[in-house]
Amino acid sequence: MPASKKDTRPRECSVADALQIVGERWTLLVIRELLYGVRRFDGIARNTGASRDILTARLRKLEDAGIVHRELYHEHPARYEYHLTPSGRELSDVLSMLMKWGDRHINADDPPVRWIHTCGEVLDPVVVCAHCGKPARDGGTPTGRGALAG
Repeated sequence: MPASKKDTRPRECSVADALQIVGERWTLLVIRELLYGVRRFDGIARNTGASRDILTARLRKLEDAGIVHRELYHEHPARYEYHLTPSGRELSDVLSMLMKWGDRHINADDPPVRWIHTCGEVLDPVVVCAHCGKPARDGGTPTGRGALAG
């Protein structure tokens, strides 16, 4: 017997939870700019194309989530620079993989940005199992409270 609408709930998932914070387009572009070293509101607005009201809301949401912190650089009028926290810097892994996908499937002929790794080579990020070193995309089996079949 199929479940009624009252009985249906979305799957519990850390992906869904993370997207509640960073899943909006402008949010990821703000994080990209901070990773590129752009710290001031006007520069972030210019490079993302976000309107001032949207950018203000996204920066507040990121600050409330502990992903960004702001530092006063001018008192009158008050002006702030925005910096990634350690959890914010971890999002560079997400953006690196998203960029790799975009380079491969959208901009294959001429990727607009390339990152040079500290080893001197073009960065080619991969996601691997920390235990065995095999690519994460080779699979696995979901487990936990959000892994229920259906």
